[in-house]
Amino acid sequence: MKRNSCLLMLLISLAVIFFGNVRQVRAQGEPFYKGKTITIMIGSTAGGFYDRWGRLFARFMGTHIPGNPEMIVQNMPGAGSVIAANHVYNVAKPDGLTLVMPLNSVYVDQLVGRQQVQFDLRKYHWIGSPSIEPSIMYMRNDAPYKSIEDIMKAKVAPKCGGTGTSSTDFILSSILEELLGAKINSVLGYPGGSEIDLAVAKNEVVCRSHSISAHFGREPFDSWHKKDFDRHIIQTGRKRDAHASDTPTLMEVFERHKVPEDGRRVARILLAAGELGRPMMVTPGTPPDRVRILREAYTQVLNDPTVRDQAKKGRMDIEPTPGEELESLVRDIFDAPPELIKRAKKILAN
Repeated sequence: MKRNSCLLMLLISLAVIFFGNVRQVRAQGEPFYKGKTITIMIGSTAGGFYDRWGRLFARFMGTHIPGNPEMIVQNMPGAGSVIAANHVYNVAKPDGLTLVMPLNSVYVDQLVGRQQVQFDLRKYHWIGSPSIEPSIMYMRNDAPYKSIEDIMKAKVAPKCGGTGTSSTDFILSSILEELLGAKINSVLGYPGGSEIDLAVAKNEVVCRSHSISAHFGREPFDSWHKKDFDRHIIQTGRKRDAHASDTPTLMEVFERHKVPEDGRRVARILLAAGELGRPMMVTPGTPPDRVRILREAYTQVLNDPTVRDQAKKGRMDIEPTPGEELESLVRDIFDAPPELIKRAKKILAN
């Protein structure tokens, strides 16, 4: 009887071990993202190109992730998207379930050491960017400024709208003032680009700088161009964009006015946002396998014929940069020579 009891206990123990191992194998084989929800935090208001890209990824990216998680978008505008970047860095769990798409110029606030920054972009895991985004400055056509030279000679500085101190509007305005003497009155605090465009329409401000793709890819600009409402002052790309072939590049203007090379190098650092495009990152500390899954899904989305067709209809150009390259670019920015960083801080402190 005692022998049978021992045998029974042995069989029970083996069964527990066996079925425990089966459950463990099943758990290991179950995709982490199955039944989960991924949130994409957008650092600007709804309606702009960041928001449009974020919602496009939310529609299609989950189908390329094992487990097919649900994906949602949450807008968290403010302070040039510093609020969103702070939130994901400090509040979100490092589990691969929270992504952030801040303004591409958010690195500037960290570069110059602004107090509101509570993140380190070098510690984020960069997923990718769908495009390269040089900027253009537009001006109301009835404003008395037809060129950078007009602004340089003006007794009254034009008022340009911006979201914050890391916005392209503020950065380009600061560069133009420091290196060319073109004074611009930056009006900051708008929650997003759509609100700045409305302010221009209402003549609260007369100018704005933002991405060329947005300027030639949506309203109100389509209607504005038909009505000759705005003119284009300068663009930041290395060469003239086909949409604005009559608008000089910043480097052309620098050449015309003999801006020294060290000034040009600082400008390239401060305008590296264009190369960052419209980046997506995930919380620091996210396990490497989940970072890999997200990067692979991101790439697959941009190669998806349906997505490319949707982007084309929305006039959203696709010229992707992988996350590894973005991380390298960010390191290069922060590893710039100290004298250039010091000059950058001086420019943005004006």
